[in-house]
Amino acid sequence: MTELDDRLALLAGQAHEWAAELRTHALEVDADPSAVQRLTHLDTLRWAGSLQVPPEYNPHPLVIRGHRFHVMSALERVVFVEEGAWGDAGLTLGAPGAPMAGVLVNTLGSAEQKEWFFSRVLERPTWTFFALTEPGHGSDPGRMETTVTGASQEGPMTLTGAKRFVGNAARGDIGVVFARTGPGPLGLAAVLAESGTAGFRAEPIETTGLRGAQLGAITLDSVEIPADRMLGRHLKPVQRGMRGWLRTFNVVRPTVAAIGLGLSRAAVEYVRTHRRSLRATERDRLDAMERRIRAVRALTHRAAAAVDHDPDQGHLASAAKVSSGRMAEEVTLAAREFFPAGARLDHPLLDKLIRDARGLEFMEGTRDIQRLNLFNAMSRGAFGPTGAAVSR
Repeated sequence: MTELDDRLALLAGQAHEWAAELRTHALEVDADPSAVQRLTHLDTLRWAGSLQVPPEYNPHPLVIRGHRFHVMSALERVVFVEEGAWGDAGLTLGAPGAPMAGVLVNTLGSAEQKEWFFSRVLERPTWTFFALTEPGHGSDPGRMETTVTGASQEGPMTLTGAKRFVGNAARGDIGVVFARTGPGPLGLAAVLAESGTAGFRAEPIETTGLRGAQLGAITLDSVEIPADRMLGRHLKPVQRGMRGWLRTFNVVRPTVAAIGLGLSRAAVEYVRTHRRSLRATERDRLDAMERRIRAVRALTHRAAAAVDHDPDQGHLASAAKVSSGRMAEEVTLAAREFFPAGARLDHPLLDKLIRDARGLEFMEGTRDIQRLNLFNAMSRGAFGPTGAAVSR
């Protein structure tokens, strides 16, 4: 897939219009991430809370020329988020709404859990968090130390541990926390948590890029969790453990690739806007960058379509994330070379694009993790005998 159909083109056009408004606040939010909470009147942030909510819980979707959008498919998310990142990646990630936690709730949650979660998101501008990564262990589930006890009983559970690098942690009201109920791959669980509960503490972490997302650290000191807040309790352990985590990342990963697309586009357009006179070699270089963006976009759209067809098949999503993350770093740094020494001081928005692009490496699995995913996919023949991806 390289071209959008008429319906998705409408979504992209609307998102682009809104993203232009985000751009005007990019440096403000970069200097003060708390400004996000003062900008909920912006169309992108105003609609963020009701997008990515399943149709059965959201009777008021986005309507453009008679087309209804809930932005629930990976492909719709990719189209929408690329434009948002073109406007400002930090603000896009810092928007209220369901995004990543919502994917997991929709995958593993019971009807009652979905109703509880999505009704809260729709009630008012509500930030959510997805707490998986831990200090010292990253996102390795085998070494996870956060625990939830009492899961086998009827009474409340107790959540204890620490999480780090959690988007919107300090401003989040509700979210998902991963913890261990016991050893092994079947001992991994996810629970719905509220930040206002006794023992739950979250504080921002200073970052150099993607500051609008306001990454944070969460401390969980014997946090009481109602028994009905364990996601997938109605499912078999093999269905609610590692599988739910992997499926969520597979579905979300093309969206991270879309952020790289938006950042790369913004960098190329910045050069074309601020360097009116270009030498032939410079024009050729920019043209090559744009061809690369189009190629990675085609891969990203194909990856999104693949996980929409089968959420267990995330190898193309890993390929898209690797390709887009590396491209964003290289294109934003190359854009700096079109200006004299001191460009990052003289062009703060360009400097921000460079810092934001570097942050993609650490979102939803580093480059090495994605390469391992690709190696495993190749080992099981997911790319077919000629290297082309095949559906299973």
